[in-house]
Amino acid sequence: MFYVKNVPTWERVLRVVAGLAVVLWAVLAVGGLWGSVLALSAAGIVLSGLFGFCPACAMVGRKLDKARK
Repeated sequence: MFYVKNVPTWERVLRVVAGLAVVLWAVLAVGGLWGSVLALSAAGIVLSGLFGFCPACAMVGRKLDKARK
């Protein structure tokens, strides 16, 4: 798959940290079906942070400056 990164480094770090925190909270505090749904949604945020590509950002035309990655 060919894609261009559209998430800056600072936001990637934020997505991974916040996403992992929400996954942990969803599993430990919420539980059940809603906890599973929330954990899977947060896992998507973590993956977008790890890969540096966000499909929703791509749909609205977000691009990174070449000088700032």
